[in-house]
Order: sequence, then structure tokens, then C-alpha cells
Amino acid sequence: MTDSSANLTDEMIDKYGIDIISLSYRIGEEECQSYIKGEKTDLKQFYEKLRQGEVAETSLINMRDCENAFESVLQEGKDLLYIGFSSALSGTYNAASIVADNMREIYPQRKIYAIDSLAASMGQGLLVYHAVEQRLAGRSIDEVKDWLLENRLRLCHWFTVDDLMYLKRGGRVSVSAAVIGTVLSVKPVMHVDDEGKLVPVRNVRGRKKSLVALVDEMEKTCIDPTEQMVFISHGDSLEDAECVEKLVRERLNVRDVRINYVDPVIGAHSGPGTIALFFLGTKR
Repeated sequence: MTDSSANLTDEMIDKYGIDIISLSYRIGEEECQSYIKGEKTDLKQFYEKLRQGEVAETSLINMRDCENAFESVLQEGKDLLYIGFSSALSGTYNAASIVADNMREIYPQRKIYAIDSLAASMGQGLLVYHAVEQRLAGRSIDEVKDWLLENRLRLCHWFTVDDLMYLKRGGRVSVSAAVIGTVLSVKPVMHVDDEGKLVPVRNVRGRKKSLVALVDEMEKTCIDPTEQMVFISHGDSLEDAECVEKLVRERLNVRDVRINYVDPVIGAHSGPGTIALFFLGTKR
């Protein structure tokens, strides 16, 4: 089980039987769930509203929804492994941990684990994917939990944004840096560190160079690329995501790539045009 911040494709959710707990957001007068099973969210329309100047407000998972999701699994006599949105970026994991503690008292015979992914977007999703792969290989829930704790800091995130003003609103860059960067077409190259926080690494001039820089970073630390599944997420910028995919395939000959949207809860803070690249590496 994970939450909607994992940005997994509907195909993967259905194929692997992954349960999703949704975060929510409000844009204008409308309050929405980031994920509803069986329903398609019009993410292009969401990003178009952001481009037109509308502001989205976000919130973490609802604890009652989390309780219901956990109980629906536990009542079937199953054990539960929840992989949550980085605690450095959201209160979602902490809320789910409280629910997990309560559930252990009600279902003492069940194994109930809550793991802080220290990851975001499809970085979190890629960690969930690898957990599923471990399960399909016959690993027990305890072995999968241990694998996650041992390997989560090898889940690398590299990303760039097209509009620094969204990061400015979230306090990730200063007002002056955002204004100057916008005027000079400076694009930040950022990653998620070992604490699960967003960290600016360097700046480059121009959009194309920022996309190439993501693949440059991957080339430095990627482990066994020909055996890797790589994830790429985007803020309504599919053409740029496909450009990164092309570079990754050409330069590293990876096994496969999956592309999906950045969900509205994360996209509200990163903005349209965000491109993020996720893979397993020697370090973050």
C-alpha cells in the first residue's frame, strides 16, 4: 500500500494490486482527491489552471480514510506494508504511522509496517515498484521491509522546473533568486537528499541544458543500467519527458522506462514543466 504521491500509472496499480490512499487538494472552489480508483483525473486541465494563475492548496492524507484503507486489508486476514511520502516533505507518513500504531493494537496477530520512503513522486513510486518485485520473487513481508530500509537511500531523484516562482512560493528558493533566474532563463538542477528534502545542486542556462543535466547526473551513479526500470515524471510536459527518456535509452541502454504525470498535490508546489528522473544509484 502507498499514497497518491507515488504517481504510479493506473496500469501498474492494477497489474500489481497496489492499494492507494489519496491526498487531496483544492483549486478555486473545488476540493478534489488526487487519486480515485477507476477514474481519470484531467491533469492537463489542472496544469492549465496553474498556468492561468490559479493557486492550488494541498493537504495530507485524511486519517479516517487511512484507517478505512488499512482495515479493509487487515479484515481480510492479510499483513500490510505501507510505503509513504517523505516525512521531510509532508505529514502524510507521520499520520499513517499513527494509524498503523492503532491498528497493531486492534489486530495484534497481523504484521503492520509503515515505511518512510524518504522519497517523492515517482521516486516513491519506483521504491514501491521494487518492493512489489521483491514480493513477486517470493520474499516475505519482513524481507521486503528490510530491503526497503537498506535500499531507499539508493533511490535517486534528479529534477528541474520550468518556473522558479512555484519553488519560491514554497520557500525552496528566495524571491530574488526566482526573479533573476526567470529573467536570465536559469533552470535549477535539484535532487532529494538522504533526509528526504529537496535540495538545489546547481543552475544551468536554458531548458534543454537542464534536461541533459539530469541524465548527466544519472550517468555518474546509476547501478547496472541495462537491468534497470527507470521512472520519469512530468508537470504536463510530455515532450520534454520523452526527450529525457530518449537520452537515457541512448546513453545508458536501460531495460525500460515508465513516464507519468506529477500528481496535483506535488505539482501545486513544483509547477507546470517540472521534469524528474528516478533510478537506483550508488548514492543519492
